[in-house]
Amino acid sequence: MNRTSPRLGMVLKGFPRISETFISNEILAMEKMGLNIGIFSLRKPREPFAHKSVAKIKASVAYLPEYILPFWKILLKSNTRLFLSNPLRYLIPFLSALRRSFITSSPLVPTIRHFLQGGYLARNYLIDHSIHHLHAHFAHTPTSVALFASELARIPFSFTAHAKDIYTSHPVKLRYKISKAQFVITCTEYNRKYLIKIANGSPTPIYRIYHGIDLSLFSFGREPLPSPPFRILSVGRLVKKKGYDDLLKALKILKSENFPFEFFHVGDGELRENILRMAEELGLTDRVHFLGTLTHERLLPLYRQSHAFVLASKIAPNGDRDGLPNVILEAMAVGLPVVATDVSAIPEAIEHEKTGLLVPPENPHEMAKAIRRILTDSSGTSAIISEARRTVERRFDSTVWNSKLYEIFHEALVGKALKHESSLRLSEQTP
Repeated sequence: MNRTSPRLGMVLKGFPRISETFISNEILAMEKMGLNIGIFSLRKPREPFAHKSVAKIKASVAYLPEYILPFWKILLKSNTRLFLSNPLRYLIPFLSALRRSFITSSPLVPTIRHFLQGGYLARNYLIDHSIHHLHAHFAHTPTSVALFASELARIPFSFTAHAKDIYTSHPVKLRYKISKAQFVITCTEYNRKYLIKIANGSPTPIYRIYHGIDLSLFSFGREPLPSPPFRILSVGRLVKKKGYDDLLKALKILKSENFPFEFFHVGDGELRENILRMAEELGLTDRVHFLGTLTHERLLPLYRQSHAFVLASKIAPNGDRDGLPNVILEAMAVGLPVVATDVSAIPEAIEHEKTGLLVPPENPHEMAKAIRRILTDSSGTSAIISEARRTVERRFDSTVWNSKLYEIFHEALVGKALKHESSLRLSEQTP
């Protein structure tokens, strides 16, 4: 990699994060195609382990001060120097940020923290340095920091919007970020349409770039146990939007019908204790196994040894929802039949009775029926498995989408204007 080439600064909430494999995979792919990247992380790793692919990333990593306390001295020092170098350039975006907080009734402390982090980033890594473009992952905190750093250092920025960050953000703040960005990327068509509506006529291009999966890592083929109990697998964080309370109720129905199954869950989250307690209250402790967070290397054998993959996503009370979970695509790729809910962008991959089974969210009875069906209708499930694999190959190959993403970043770094009607037509294109 040519270290003198134009450099992309990537602002992340944390690096590395075991639950954000799609980001580390994206960075690694961009590096392989020639991008020179520097990573700016707002927090240090929370897990003591990471996916093996992270070790292959060559990008430098700088960790910004996570909070005002206990880092107030270094934040104040950087921001004071920045202010003294150009008071007007500093005050205008600062007062604008405060005004948006008042308009949206947002707490002031996070806004001030994000601005100080942006000032620290601008002063120490952007001004008179080699970063030519900033890109943030997630539309909330990382994009706020990137926006402020961009305004203070006078370099362009962009961001990728995913799921929770879109639907729990105040529309006024999200609209402003879109209007100031050089471009916006999101990972589903469902998200893109929502962002276009929020943008309210902004000329900022909004591209739909699926994360996709590396098909070389998820070759087609399983070897589940030849006889019951059926092994049901689910992978996801234990948070409200994943619907594990509904899924446990569905499993309780199956147990009451004497349906032979074992349930394995991979992941962790803030509701872990609640879900474990609920499993006990429903009398499921002899049927369910919570394995915690696993690396991809340990997860792949579980895909291959299972009979079905299930995800009961729903819209949380605060508006949070899934995008298109990559674990669904991974299950489809290896030939594991999927039962999921018709929430958000999940139907962009799961077409009912063609590439999987869809049920309404928060409906344990329908979920239980679908799980039973996918596990007992051998001829129908066989056709679903084959079509699901073809769909992943045709529409969700990460190699294809990474190439499109590289073109966007490359144009930004070499200074070419992105246009709505570029020959790429990325926002409408489907391979």
